[in-house]
Amino acid sequence: MAKVHFTKMEGIGNDYVYVDATKDDLRLSPEQIQKLSDRNFGIGGDGVIFIRASEKGDFQMDMYNADGSSSEMCGNGIRCVGKYVFDHGLTTKKQPKIETGAGILELDLKVNGSGKVEQVSVDMGKPILIPSLVPVKWENENPILEQPLSFLSKLPGYSSYNLKFSAVSMGNPHCIIYVEDPDQFPVREIGPLIENHTELFPRRVNVEFVSLRGKDHLYQRTWERGAGETLACGTGACAVMTASHLNGKTGKDVRIDLRGGTLRVQLLDNGHVLMTGPATEVFSGVVEV
Repeated sequence: MAKVHFTKMEGIGNDYVYVDATKDDLRLSPEQIQKLSDRNFGIGGDGVIFIRASEKGDFQMDMYNADGSSSEMCGNGIRCVGKYVFDHGLTTKKQPKIETGAGILELDLKVNGSGKVEQVSVDMGKPILIPSLVPVKWENENPILEQPLSFLSKLPGYSSYNLKFSAVSMGNPHCIIYVEDPDQFPVREIGPLIENHTELFPRRVNVEFVSLRGKDHLYQRTWERGAGETLACGTGACAVMTASHLNGKTGKDVRIDLRGGTLRVQLLDNGHVLMTGPATEVFSGVVEV
């Protein structure tokens, strides 16, 4: 049985178990990751993120969902990676480059008077709108914006919803659906039906249920692939801003409220998406696996 040093961190409620694997390159099985993520029998979190050495960037973010499956990216997670490597003395850089499954992303760390990172901006790169790259099994390669989610109407008891979706990848796939009130919508019933409909979404999908709260002000609930409903999703917020701008609902600088807090998401002149939000360390410890 091995002892693992860990740090629990969260970005507006999207919480993960972080492990510094820069020196020993620790690897855990899907079953071990499930155990650590379990909120009753483990540490508890939306998954486990290993911080590893990288030949391409300053560090690598190696991310796993609570069900043990790997994931390409997490917007809230990468902000916490930036806070961890700076606050724990692994780097003195305030613009570290992090290798992820979605490529190399550059962070801008906002340090407070105590020398700790409070806010992090992340250049999330350009959104991906080509269906085969999201990926979505679609009839053509035009961006999918407000198209009927027709399979749902064929399921018993779901024909009345008439949902439309937009598809965006921020290195991981997202399905954006506008509803009148996400808090009154059956997210936990419909979320998994959409997530696991691999005839349309071959790598499964994260699902955002979104409403307008005002000019350039949105609210979203997220059903996250491999984790269930989470309090926040940073890549999801970036996908929501992208879809909302392209659908003519917002401008390029948007405030997005999530159940765990608020993010600012901007579409830059170079086509990249900039996400800004907090990162918080909760506690550290040692666990046997």
